[in-house]
Amino acid sequence: MLNKSQTKLATAPVGTKATSNVTAKHSKLEGYEFYHKILGSPKYVVAPMVDQSELAWRMLCRKYKADLCYSPMFHSNLFAKDPKYRKDALQTCSEDRPLIIQFCGNDAETILEAALLAQNYCEAIDINLGCPQAIAKRGHYGAFLQDDWNLLNEIVKTLHSNLKVPVTCKIRIFEDRDKTIRYAQMLEKAGCQLLTVHGRTREQKGPLTGAADWSYIREIRENIKIPMFANGNIMDLRDVQRCLDETGVDGIMTAEGNLHNPALFTGQTAKTWYMATEYLDYAQRYPCPISYIRGHLFKIFHHIHNTPTDSYVKVHANILLIKYSLPHLIDLLSLRPNANLREELAVANGLEKFRRVVQKVQQKYEPYHEGLKPYGKEEIDPSVLIEEHEYNMCLPPWLCQPYVRLSPEIHKQIVSEKARLAEDPSRDKRQYYDNEGKEISRKRMKKLRRRFRRPDKPEGKHDRHLENCRHCCCNPLGFKCVFRLCRICCRDRCYSENFDCLGHGILIKSRRAKAKLYEDTPRKDSDLTEEEKPEDGLAHCKRTNQDELRDALELISQS
Repeated sequence: MLNKSQTKLATAPVGTKATSNVTAKHSKLEGYEFYHKILGSPKYVVAPMVDQSELAWRMLCRKYKADLCYSPMFHSNLFAKDPKYRKDALQTCSEDRPLIIQFCGNDAETILEAALLAQNYCEAIDINLGCPQAIAKRGHYGAFLQDDWNLLNEIVKTLHSNLKVPVTCKIRIFEDRDKTIRYAQMLEKAGCQLLTVHGRTREQKGPLTGAADWSYIREIRENIKIPMFANGNIMDLRDVQRCLDETGVDGIMTAEGNLHNPALFTGQTAKTWYMATEYLDYAQRYPCPISYIRGHLFKIFHHIHNTPTDSYVKVHANILLIKYSLPHLIDLLSLRPNANLREELAVANGLEKFRRVVQKVQQKYEPYHEGLKPYGKEEIDPSVLIEEHEYNMCLPPWLCQPYVRLSPEIHKQIVSEKARLAEDPSRDKRQYYDNEGKEISRKRMKKLRRRFRRPDKPEGKHDRHLENCRHCCCNPLGFKCVFRLCRICCRDRCYSENFDCLGHGILIKSRRAKAKLYEDTPRKDSDLTEEEKPEDGLAHCKRTNQDELRDALELISQS
Protein backbone atom coordinates (compact mmCIF):
# COMPACT_ATOMS: atom_id res chain seq x y z
CA MET A 1 0.00 0.00 0.00
CA LEU A 2 1.08 3.63 -0.37
CA ASN A 3 2.31 5.60 2.62
CA LYS A 4 1.00 8.92 3.83
CA SER A 5 3.99 10.71 2.33
CA GLN A 6 3.13 9.30 -1.08
CA THR A 7 0.93 10.72 -3.78
CA LYS A 8 -1.79 8.59 -5.30
CA LEU A 9 -1.18 6.01 -7.97
CA ALA A 10 -0.59 7.23 -11.47
CA THR A 11 -3.63 7.61 -13.66
CA ALA A 12 -1.75 7.44 -16.93
CA PRO A 13 -3.79 6.08 -19.81
CA VAL A 14 -3.33 2.36 -20.34
CA GLY A 15 -3.61 0.30 -23.46
CA THR A 16 -1.82 2.92 -25.60
CA LYS A 17 -1.09 1.57 -29.03
CA ALA A 18 2.63 0.89 -29.23
CA THR A 19 4.76 1.78 -32.19
CA SER A 20 7.92 0.23 -33.54
CA ASN A 21 9.40 3.64 -34.37
CA VAL A 22 12.66 4.04 -32.45
CA THR A 23 12.26 7.82 -32.23
CA ALA A 24 10.90 8.51 -28.76
CA LYS A 25 7.65 10.45 -28.44
CA HIS A 26 8.81 12.05 -25.19
CA SER A 27 11.84 14.27 -24.85
CA LYS A 28 14.03 12.70 -22.20
CA LEU A 29 17.65 12.42 -21.29
CA GLU A 30 19.40 9.32 -22.57
CA GLY A 31 22.64 7.42 -22.03
CA TYR A 32 25.22 9.17 -19.88
CA GLU A 33 23.16 12.36 -19.64
CA PHE A 34 20.48 10.29 -17.94
CA TYR A 35 23.07 8.50 -15.80
CA HIS A 36 24.70 11.71 -14.53
CA LYS A 37 21.86 14.24 -14.37
CA ILE A 38 18.91 12.05 -13.38
CA LEU A 39 20.44 9.14 -11.46
CA GLY A 40 23.27 11.22 -9.98
CA SER A 41 26.14 8.96 -11.19
CA PRO A 42 25.37 6.02 -8.87
CA LYS A 43 28.18 3.60 -8.07
CA TYR A 44 26.58 1.47 -5.32
CA VAL A 45 23.36 -0.20 -6.47
CA VAL A 46 20.88 -2.50 -4.65
CA ALA A 47 19.50 -5.15 -7.01
CA PRO A 48 15.84 -5.94 -7.70
CA MET A 49 14.92 -8.89 -5.48
CA VAL A 50 11.52 -10.58 -5.36
CA ASP A 51 9.87 -10.01 -1.95
CA GLN A 52 13.17 -8.68 -0.57
CA SER A 53 13.91 -5.19 -1.96
CA GLU A 54 10.75 -3.63 -0.52
CA LEU A 55 10.60 -0.01 0.66
CA ALA A 56 11.74 -0.69 4.25
CA TRP A 57 14.84 -2.55 3.02
CA ARG A 58 15.61 0.09 0.38
CA MET A 59 15.50 2.85 2.98
CA LEU A 60 17.86 0.90 5.24
CA CYS A 61 20.28 0.39 2.35
CA ARG A 62 20.14 4.07 1.38
CA LYS A 63 21.21 4.94 4.92
CA TYR A 64 24.31 2.80 4.34
CA LYS A 65 25.49 4.49 1.12
CA ALA A 66 23.35 2.80 -1.53
CA ASP A 67 23.20 5.36 -4.37
CA LEU A 68 20.42 3.68 -6.36
CA CYS A 69 17.79 1.05 -5.55
CA TYR A 70 15.60 -1.12 -7.73
CA SER A 71 12.09 -2.19 -6.82
CA PRO A 72 11.24 -5.88 -6.49
CA MET A 73 10.37 -7.56 -9.78
CA PHE A 74 6.70 -6.92 -10.63
CA HIS A 75 4.68 -9.09 -12.98
CA SER A 76 3.57 -6.76 -15.78
CA ASN A 77 0.24 -8.45 -16.49
CA LEU A 78 -0.85 -8.45 -12.83
CA PHE A 79 0.39 -4.89 -12.35
CA ALA A 80 -1.60 -3.65 -15.34
CA LYS A 81 -4.83 -5.61 -14.71
CA ASP A 82 -5.11 -6.04 -10.93
CA PRO A 83 -5.57 -2.80 -8.91
CA LYS A 84 -4.96 -4.57 -5.59
CA TYR A 85 -1.68 -6.09 -6.79
CA ARG A 86 -0.63 -2.69 -8.10
CA LYS A 87 -1.51 -0.93 -4.86
CA ASP A 88 0.39 -3.47 -2.74
CA ALA A 89 3.40 -3.56 -5.07
CA LEU A 90 4.00 0.12 -5.77
CA GLN A 91 5.24 1.21 -2.35
CA THR A 92 7.50 4.25 -2.27
CA CYS A 93 7.99 7.66 -0.65
CA SER A 94 9.64 10.97 -1.45
CA GLU A 95 12.99 9.92 0.07
CA ASP A 96 13.05 6.71 -1.97
CA ARG A 97 14.85 8.22 -4.96
CA PRO A 98 16.46 7.57 -7.34
CA LEU A 99 14.39 4.45 -7.98
CA ILE A 100 14.13 2.09 -10.96
CA ILE A 101 11.03 -0.13 -11.18
CA GLN A 102 11.51 -3.56 -12.75
CA PHE A 103 8.92 -5.57 -14.69
CA CYS A 104 8.90 -9.06 -16.12
CA GLY A 105 6.78 -10.20 -19.03
CA ASN A 106 6.82 -11.38 -22.62
CA ASP A 107 4.36 -9.05 -24.34
CA ALA A 108 5.32 -5.53 -25.41
CA GLU A 109 1.82 -4.07 -25.07
CA THR A 110 1.29 -5.52 -21.57
CA ILE A 111 4.67 -4.33 -20.25
CA LEU A 112 3.99 -0.88 -21.72
CA GLU A 113 0.57 -0.78 -20.04
CA ALA A 114 2.17 -1.56 -16.67
CA ALA A 115 5.07 0.85 -17.22
CA LEU A 116 2.72 3.75 -18.04
CA LEU A 117 1.11 3.28 -14.61
CA ALA A 118 4.48 3.25 -12.83
CA GLN A 119 6.57 5.83 -14.70
CA ASN A 120 5.57 8.77 -12.47
CA TYR A 121 7.14 7.06 -9.43
CA CYS A 122 10.58 6.22 -10.73
CA GLU A 123 13.51 7.44 -12.84
CA ALA A 124 13.43 4.48 -15.27
CA ILE A 125 11.68 1.23 -16.11
CA ASP A 126 13.80 -1.94 -16.10
CA ILE A 127 13.04 -5.13 -18.03
CA ASN A 128 13.99 -8.34 -16.24
CA LEU A 129 15.96 -10.48 -18.69
CA GLY A 130 18.10 -12.22 -16.08
CA CYS A 131 15.86 -14.35 -13.81
CA PRO A 132 16.94 -18.02 -14.22
CA GLN A 133 14.38 -19.64 -11.91
CA ALA A 134 11.92 -22.36 -12.91
CA ILE A 135 8.96 -20.01 -12.49
CA ALA A 136 10.50 -17.72 -15.12
CA LYS A 137 10.82 -20.68 -17.46
CA ARG A 138 7.16 -21.62 -16.97
CA GLY A 139 6.05 -18.03 -17.48
CA HIS A 140 8.48 -17.47 -20.37
CA TYR A 141 10.15 -14.34 -19.04
CA GLY A 142 13.47 -13.35 -17.48
CA ALA A 143 16.53 -15.14 -18.83
CA PHE A 144 14.32 -17.45 -20.88
CA LEU A 145 13.65 -14.62 -23.35
CA GLN A 146 17.32 -14.22 -24.26
CA ASP A 147 16.97 -16.51 -27.29
CA ASP A 148 14.07 -14.53 -28.78
CA TRP A 149 15.83 -11.41 -30.00
CA ASN A 150 12.96 -10.25 -32.21
CA LEU A 151 10.60 -10.17 -29.23
CA LEU A 152 13.14 -8.37 -27.03
CA ASN A 153 13.82 -5.85 -29.77
CA GLU A 154 10.07 -5.15 -29.98
CA ILE A 155 9.67 -4.81 -26.19
CA VAL A 156 12.58 -2.39 -25.75
CA LYS A 157 11.58 -0.29 -28.79
CA THR A 158 7.98 -0.09 -27.63
CA LEU A 159 8.89 1.14 -24.15
CA HIS A 160 11.56 3.50 -25.43
CA SER A 161 9.10 5.06 -27.89
CA ASN A 162 6.13 5.49 -25.53
CA LEU A 163 7.51 6.18 -22.05
CA LYS A 164 8.62 9.54 -20.73
CA VAL A 165 11.34 7.81 -18.66
CA PRO A 166 14.22 5.72 -20.04
CA VAL A 167 14.12 1.93 -20.33
CA THR A 168 16.93 -0.22 -18.88
CA CYS A 169 17.68 -3.96 -19.00
CA LYS A 170 19.26 -6.56 -16.73
CA ILE A 171 20.72 -9.58 -18.54
CA ARG A 172 22.84 -12.71 -18.09
CA ILE A 173 25.66 -13.81 -20.35
CA PHE A 174 25.82 -16.59 -22.96
CA GLU A 175 28.66 -19.08 -22.95
CA ASP A 176 29.56 -17.69 -26.39
CA ARG A 177 31.38 -14.37 -25.84
CA ASP A 178 30.64 -12.98 -29.31
CA LYS A 179 26.95 -13.79 -28.95
CA THR A 180 26.89 -12.04 -25.56
CA ILE A 181 28.39 -8.89 -27.09
CA ARG A 182 25.91 -8.93 -30.00
CA TYR A 183 23.10 -9.44 -27.51
CA ALA A 184 24.10 -6.30 -25.58
CA GLN A 185 24.53 -4.30 -28.78
CA MET A 186 21.07 -5.34 -29.98
CA LEU A 187 19.47 -4.07 -26.75
CA GLU A 188 21.43 -0.81 -26.98
CA LYS A 189 20.30 -0.26 -30.56
CA ALA A 190 16.67 -0.97 -29.62
CA GLY A 191 16.69 1.86 -27.08
CA CYS A 192 18.11 0.49 -23.79
CA GLN A 193 19.72 3.40 -21.91
CA LEU A 194 21.48 1.47 -19.11
CA LEU A 195 22.54 -2.17 -19.07
CA THR A 196 23.18 -4.38 -16.03
CA VAL A 197 25.16 -7.55 -16.78
CA HIS A 198 25.17 -10.51 -14.41
CA GLY A 199 28.36 -12.43 -15.13
CA ARG A 200 26.73 -15.86 -14.97
CA THR A 201 24.87 -17.93 -17.53
CA ARG A 202 21.22 -18.94 -17.26
CA GLU A 203 22.27 -22.42 -16.10
CA GLN A 204 24.40 -21.12 -13.19
CA LYS A 205 21.93 -21.23 -10.33
CA GLY A 206 21.34 -23.09 -7.07
CA PRO A 207 24.19 -25.49 -6.23
CA LEU A 208 25.68 -24.88 -9.71
CA THR A 209 25.92 -21.12 -9.25
CA GLY A 210 29.71 -20.89 -9.29
CA ALA A 211 31.63 -17.66 -9.74
CA ALA A 212 30.61 -14.85 -12.08
CA ASP A 213 33.00 -14.22 -14.95
CA TRP A 214 33.93 -10.54 -14.99
CA SER A 215 35.87 -10.89 -18.23
CA TYR A 216 32.56 -11.11 -20.14
CA ILE A 217 31.43 -7.89 -18.47
CA ARG A 218 34.67 -6.14 -19.42
CA GLU A 219 34.29 -7.13 -23.10
CA ILE A 220 30.68 -5.90 -23.18
CA ARG A 221 31.80 -2.64 -21.59
CA GLU A 222 34.33 -2.17 -24.42
CA ASN A 223 31.70 -2.71 -27.11
CA ILE A 224 28.72 -0.59 -26.05
CA LYS A 225 28.40 3.14 -25.32
CA ILE A 226 25.61 3.30 -22.71
CA PRO A 227 26.20 3.19 -18.91
CA MET A 228 26.74 -0.25 -17.39
CA PHE A 229 26.40 -1.96 -14.02
CA ALA A 230 28.13 -5.23 -13.10
CA ASN A 231 26.52 -7.91 -10.95
CA GLY A 232 28.03 -11.04 -9.34
CA ASN A 233 30.77 -12.00 -6.83
CA ILE A 234 30.23 -8.95 -4.59
CA MET A 235 30.83 -9.99 -0.99
CA ASP A 236 32.41 -6.88 0.56
CA LEU A 237 33.58 -3.37 -0.29
CA ARG A 238 36.92 -4.62 -1.62
CA ASP A 239 35.08 -6.71 -4.20
CA VAL A 240 33.26 -3.56 -5.32
CA GLN A 241 36.47 -1.69 -6.06
CA ARG A 242 38.11 -4.74 -7.60
CA CYS A 243 35.16 -5.23 -9.95
CA LEU A 244 35.21 -1.56 -10.96
CA ASP A 245 38.91 -1.80 -11.75
CA GLU A 246 38.68 -5.07 -13.70
CA THR A 247 35.55 -4.35 -15.73
CA GLY A 248 35.51 -0.58 -16.20
CA VAL A 249 31.75 -0.39 -15.47
CA ASP A 250 30.06 2.65 -13.99
CA GLY A 251 28.46 0.99 -10.97
CA ILE A 252 28.23 -2.23 -9.00
CA MET A 253 24.96 -4.01 -8.23
CA THR A 254 24.66 -6.53 -5.41
CA ALA A 255 21.84 -8.79 -4.25
CA GLU A 256 22.87 -11.68 -2.00
CA GLY A 257 25.76 -9.81 -0.40
CA ASN A 258 23.43 -6.93 0.40
CA LEU A 259 20.83 -9.22 2.02
CA HIS A 260 23.38 -10.63 4.45
CA ASN A 261 25.04 -7.29 5.16
CA PRO A 262 23.03 -4.16 4.26
CA ALA A 263 26.03 -2.05 5.32
CA LEU A 264 28.22 -3.69 2.66
CA PHE A 265 28.87 -0.42 0.76
CA THR A 266 30.28 1.21 3.91
CA GLY A 267 32.84 -1.54 4.52
CA GLN A 268 31.42 -2.17 7.98
CA THR A 269 31.12 -5.59 9.57
CA ALA A 270 28.05 -4.66 11.58
CA LYS A 271 26.62 -6.49 14.57
CA THR A 272 23.61 -8.55 13.50
CA TRP A 273 21.31 -7.36 16.29
CA TYR A 274 22.08 -3.72 15.52
CA MET A 275 21.28 -4.13 11.82
CA ALA A 276 18.17 -6.19 12.56
CA THR A 277 16.85 -3.56 14.98
CA GLU A 278 17.33 -0.82 12.41
CA TYR A 279 15.49 -2.84 9.79
CA LEU A 280 12.59 -3.49 12.16
CA ASP A 281 12.36 0.26 12.81
CA TYR A 282 12.04 0.88 9.07
CA ALA A 283 9.53 -1.97 8.74
CA GLN A 284 7.42 -0.33 11.43
CA ARG A 285 7.55 2.98 9.58
CA TYR A 286 6.98 1.42 6.15
CA PRO A 287 4.82 -1.69 6.76
CA CYS A 288 5.41 -4.79 4.65
CA PRO A 289 4.30 -8.47 4.82
CA ILE A 290 5.52 -10.49 7.80
CA SER A 291 7.12 -13.03 5.44
CA TYR A 292 9.44 -10.31 4.08
CA ILE A 293 10.57 -9.37 7.60
CA ARG A 294 11.15 -12.97 8.61
CA GLY A 295 13.17 -13.62 5.45
CA HIS A 296 15.41 -10.60 6.06
CA LEU A 297 16.09 -11.54 9.69
CA PHE A 298 17.02 -15.10 8.72
CA LYS A 299 19.48 -13.70 6.18
CA ILE A 300 21.00 -11.27 8.69
CA PHE A 301 21.33 -13.82 11.49
CA HIS A 302 21.91 -16.99 9.56
CA HIS A 303 25.28 -17.01 7.90
CA ILE A 304 28.96 -16.99 8.70
CA HIS A 305 31.95 -17.88 6.53
CA ASN A 306 35.70 -18.04 6.43
CA THR A 307 36.75 -15.12 4.28
CA PRO A 308 39.05 -16.20 1.43
CA THR A 309 40.45 -12.78 0.52
CA ASP A 310 43.94 -12.11 1.87
CA SER A 311 43.33 -8.37 2.13
CA TYR A 312 40.36 -8.96 4.40
CA VAL A 313 42.45 -11.17 6.65
CA LYS A 314 45.11 -8.48 6.99
CA VAL A 315 42.60 -5.78 7.83
CA HIS A 316 40.88 -7.77 10.56
CA ALA A 317 43.64 -10.07 11.79
CA ASN A 318 44.70 -7.91 14.72
CA ILE A 319 41.13 -7.74 15.99
CA LEU A 320 39.58 -11.10 15.30
CA LEU A 321 42.24 -13.76 15.15
CA ILE A 322 43.22 -13.18 18.73
CA LYS A 323 39.71 -13.06 20.16
CA TYR A 324 37.82 -15.72 18.21
CA SER A 325 38.49 -19.21 16.97
CA LEU A 326 35.87 -20.82 14.71
CA PRO A 327 37.17 -23.67 12.55
CA HIS A 328 34.15 -24.49 10.35
CA LEU A 329 31.62 -22.93 8.03
CA ILE A 330 28.64 -22.57 10.37
CA ASP A 331 25.59 -20.38 10.70
CA LEU A 332 24.34 -18.68 13.80
CA LEU A 333 20.91 -20.30 13.92
CA SER A 334 22.29 -23.80 13.25
CA LEU A 335 24.21 -23.78 16.52
CA ARG A 336 22.51 -26.25 18.84
CA PRO A 337 22.03 -23.75 21.71
CA ASN A 338 20.25 -21.41 19.27
CA ALA A 339 17.64 -23.95 18.18
CA ASN A 340 14.96 -22.25 20.29
CA LEU A 341 15.81 -18.87 18.74
CA ARG A 342 15.53 -20.31 15.26
CA GLU A 343 12.12 -21.82 16.04
CA GLU A 344 10.93 -18.64 17.72
CA LEU A 345 11.95 -16.58 14.70
CA ALA A 346 10.19 -19.01 12.38
CA VAL A 347 6.84 -18.69 14.19
CA ALA A 348 7.00 -14.97 15.05
CA ASN A 349 4.08 -13.10 13.51
CA GLY A 350 4.53 -9.52 14.71
CA LEU A 351 7.17 -6.82 15.07
CA GLU A 352 7.31 -7.14 18.85
CA LYS A 353 7.95 -10.87 18.65
CA PHE A 354 10.72 -10.27 16.12
CA ARG A 355 12.22 -7.67 18.43
CA ARG A 356 12.25 -10.16 21.30
CA VAL A 357 14.29 -12.58 19.20
CA VAL A 358 16.74 -9.80 18.33
CA GLN A 359 17.07 -8.85 21.99
CA LYS A 360 17.81 -12.45 22.96
CA VAL A 361 20.55 -12.67 20.32
CA GLN A 362 22.05 -9.42 21.63
CA GLN A 363 21.89 -10.52 25.27
CA LYS A 364 23.69 -13.74 24.42
CA TYR A 365 26.45 -12.50 22.11
CA GLU A 366 27.16 -8.90 23.12
CA PRO A 367 29.39 -9.93 26.08
CA TYR A 368 31.50 -12.00 23.65
CA HIS A 369 31.75 -9.13 21.20
CA GLU A 370 32.81 -6.69 23.92
CA GLY A 371 35.45 -9.13 25.14
CA LEU A 372 33.80 -9.53 28.54
CA LYS A 373 33.56 -13.31 28.09
CA PRO A 374 35.67 -15.74 26.03
CA TYR A 375 33.77 -17.33 23.16
CA GLY A 376 34.07 -21.10 22.88
CA LYS A 377 32.92 -23.52 20.24
CA GLU A 378 29.19 -24.21 20.35
CA GLU A 379 27.54 -27.53 19.57
CA ILE A 380 26.38 -27.86 15.96
CA ASP A 381 22.97 -29.22 14.96
CA PRO A 382 23.79 -32.66 13.45
CA SER A 383 21.27 -32.07 10.63
CA VAL A 384 23.43 -29.22 9.26
CA LEU A 385 26.15 -29.99 6.75
CA ILE A 386 29.49 -28.60 7.92
CA GLU A 387 32.19 -28.11 5.31
CA GLU A 388 35.86 -27.72 6.14
CA HIS A 389 37.66 -24.74 4.57
CA GLU A 390 41.36 -24.01 4.44
CA TYR A 391 41.08 -20.30 5.18
CA ASN A 392 43.18 -18.93 8.03
CA MET A 393 40.45 -16.97 9.81
CA CYS A 394 36.70 -16.61 10.08
CA LEU A 395 34.32 -14.12 11.62
CA PRO A 396 32.26 -14.75 14.74
CA PRO A 397 28.64 -15.72 14.16
CA TRP A 398 27.17 -12.45 15.44
CA LEU A 399 28.59 -10.23 12.68
CA CYS A 400 26.87 -9.53 9.34
CA GLN A 401 28.72 -11.21 6.50
CA PRO A 402 27.99 -12.70 3.08
CA TYR A 403 27.20 -16.30 2.29
CA VAL A 404 29.83 -18.48 0.64
CA ARG A 405 28.47 -21.24 -1.57
CA LEU A 406 30.13 -24.55 -2.28
CA SER A 407 31.74 -24.54 -5.70
CA PRO A 408 29.93 -26.47 -8.48
CA GLU A 409 32.91 -28.85 -8.67
CA ILE A 410 32.55 -29.81 -5.00
CA HIS A 411 28.78 -30.19 -5.41
CA LYS A 412 29.22 -32.47 -8.42
CA GLN A 413 31.80 -34.55 -6.52
CA ILE A 414 29.37 -34.98 -3.62
CA VAL A 415 26.54 -36.02 -5.96
CA SER A 416 28.71 -38.45 -7.92
CA GLU A 417 30.11 -39.98 -4.74
CA LYS A 418 26.61 -40.54 -3.37
CA ALA A 419 25.58 -42.15 -6.64
CA ARG A 420 28.65 -44.40 -6.64
CA LEU A 421 28.07 -45.54 -3.08
CA ALA A 422 24.39 -46.20 -3.77
CA GLU A 423 25.28 -48.52 -6.67
CA ASP A 424 28.14 -50.32 -4.91
CA PRO A 425 26.83 -53.67 -3.57
CA SER A 426 29.92 -54.23 -1.44
CA ARG A 427 29.77 -50.87 0.32
CA ASP A 428 30.03 -50.82 4.08
CA LYS A 429 26.91 -50.03 5.97
CA ARG A 430 26.88 -46.43 7.06
CA GLN A 431 27.22 -45.98 10.79
CA TYR A 432 25.54 -43.32 12.87
CA TYR A 433 26.57 -41.98 16.26
CA ASP A 434 24.89 -39.77 18.82
CA ASN A 435 26.53 -36.84 20.63
CA GLU A 436 28.09 -39.20 23.16
CA GLY A 437 29.77 -41.28 20.44
CA LYS A 438 27.47 -44.28 20.81
CA GLU A 439 26.46 -46.09 17.65
CA ILE A 440 22.77 -45.79 16.82
CA SER A 441 20.47 -46.87 13.99
CA ARG A 442 19.62 -44.74 10.98
CA LYS A 443 16.04 -44.48 12.20
CA ARG A 444 17.22 -43.23 15.57
CA MET A 445 19.50 -40.65 13.91
CA LYS A 446 16.60 -39.32 11.83
CA LYS A 447 14.53 -39.02 14.97
CA LEU A 448 17.30 -37.09 16.71
CA ARG A 449 17.62 -34.73 13.77
CA ARG A 450 13.92 -34.04 13.82
CA ARG A 451 14.15 -33.36 17.52
CA PHE A 452 17.03 -30.95 16.99
CA ARG A 453 15.09 -29.13 14.30
CA ARG A 454 11.95 -28.97 16.43
CA PRO A 455 13.01 -28.37 20.02
CA ASP A 456 10.75 -27.42 22.92
CA LYS A 457 8.02 -24.97 22.02
CA PRO A 458 9.39 -21.43 22.24
CA GLU A 459 7.76 -18.40 23.74
CA GLY A 460 6.20 -17.29 20.46
CA LYS A 461 4.51 -20.62 19.71
CA HIS A 462 0.74 -20.61 19.56
CA ASP A 463 -0.60 -23.11 22.10
CA ARG A 464 -4.21 -24.20 22.53
CA HIS A 465 -4.96 -23.96 26.24
CA LEU A 466 -7.82 -26.39 27.03
CA GLU A 467 -10.30 -25.43 29.75
CA ASN A 468 -12.43 -28.03 31.52
CA CYS A 469 -16.21 -27.96 31.55
CA ARG A 470 -17.54 -26.29 34.69
CA HIS A 471 -20.29 -28.93 35.09
CA CYS A 472 -18.42 -32.22 34.89
CA CYS A 473 -14.84 -30.91 35.34
CA CYS A 474 -13.40 -33.76 33.33
CA ASN A 475 -14.02 -32.99 29.66
CA PRO A 476 -12.63 -29.99 27.77
CA LEU A 477 -15.29 -27.41 26.94
CA GLY A 478 -16.03 -26.45 23.36
CA PHE A 479 -14.56 -23.08 22.38
CA LYS A 480 -17.59 -22.38 20.15
CA CYS A 481 -20.21 -23.69 22.56
CA VAL A 482 -22.79 -21.00 23.44
CA PHE A 483 -23.07 -22.37 26.97
CA ARG A 484 -19.33 -22.91 27.55
CA LEU A 485 -19.89 -26.64 28.21
CA CYS A 486 -18.42 -29.90 26.96
CA ARG A 487 -20.39 -31.80 24.32
CA ILE A 488 -22.05 -34.24 26.75
CA CYS A 489 -23.25 -31.53 29.17
CA CYS A 490 -24.31 -29.31 26.28
CA ARG A 491 -26.43 -32.09 24.77
CA ASP A 492 -28.14 -32.74 28.11
CA ARG A 493 -28.95 -29.06 28.60
CA CYS A 494 -30.26 -28.64 25.07
CA TYR A 495 -32.51 -31.71 25.53
CA SER A 496 -33.90 -30.66 28.91
CA GLU A 497 -34.28 -26.92 28.22
CA ASN A 498 -35.12 -27.10 24.50
CA PHE A 499 -32.08 -25.22 23.12
CA ASP A 500 -29.81 -25.33 20.05
CA CYS A 501 -25.99 -25.15 20.16
CA LEU A 502 -24.47 -24.32 16.77
CA GLY A 503 -20.96 -24.70 18.17
CA HIS A 504 -21.50 -28.39 18.89
CA GLY A 505 -24.00 -28.91 16.08
CA ILE A 506 -26.76 -29.93 18.51
CA LEU A 507 -30.16 -28.83 17.10
CA ILE A 508 -32.74 -30.14 19.57
CA LYS A 509 -35.02 -27.08 19.45
CA SER A 510 -34.96 -26.86 15.63
CA ARG A 511 -35.77 -30.53 15.15
CA ARG A 512 -38.61 -30.47 17.67
CA ALA A 513 -40.12 -27.45 15.90
CA LYS A 514 -39.87 -29.23 12.58
CA ALA A 515 -41.54 -32.36 13.96
CA LYS A 516 -44.36 -30.32 15.48
CA LEU A 517 -44.90 -28.50 12.21
CA TYR A 518 -45.20 -31.85 10.45
CA GLU A 519 -47.70 -33.16 12.98
CA ASP A 520 -49.88 -30.04 12.76
CA THR A 521 -50.19 -30.23 8.98
CA PRO A 522 -53.88 -31.20 8.21
CA ARG A 523 -54.51 -34.28 6.08
CA LYS A 524 -56.47 -33.46 2.94
CA ASP A 525 -58.70 -36.59 2.79
CA SER A 526 -62.06 -35.17 3.98
CA ASP A 527 -63.46 -34.98 0.44
CA LEU A 528 -62.79 -38.66 -0.34
CA THR A 529 -65.41 -41.39 -0.22
CA GLU A 530 -65.09 -44.35 2.08
CA GLU A 531 -63.91 -46.52 -0.80
CA GLU A 532 -61.32 -43.89 -1.95
CA LYS A 533 -59.80 -43.35 1.47
CA PRO A 534 -56.59 -45.32 2.00
CA GLU A 535 -56.94 -48.44 4.07
CA ASP A 536 -54.99 -48.52 7.32
CA GLY A 537 -52.49 -51.27 8.03
CA LEU A 538 -54.58 -53.30 10.54
CA ALA A 539 -57.63 -53.46 8.29
CA HIS A 540 -55.46 -54.51 5.36
CA CYS A 541 -53.96 -57.40 7.34
CA LYS A 542 -57.39 -58.60 8.50
CA ARG A 543 -58.79 -58.48 4.95
CA THR A 544 -55.77 -60.38 3.57
CA ASN A 545 -56.08 -63.15 6.17
CA GLN A 546 -59.79 -63.54 5.50
CA ASP A 547 -59.21 -63.86 1.73
CA GLU A 548 -56.52 -66.50 2.23
CA LEU A 549 -58.76 -68.49 4.62
CA ARG A 550 -61.68 -68.42 2.12
CA ASP A 551 -59.41 -69.65 -0.73
CA ALA A 552 -58.15 -72.54 1.41
CA LEU A 553 -61.70 -73.66 2.32
CA GLU A 554 -62.71 -73.65 -1.36
CA LEU A 555 -59.77 -75.91 -2.24
CA ILE A 556 -60.72 -78.34 0.53
CA SER A 557 -64.35 -78.53 -0.59
CA GLN A 558 -63.35 -79.18 -4.19
CA SER A 559 -61.05 -81.99 -3.20
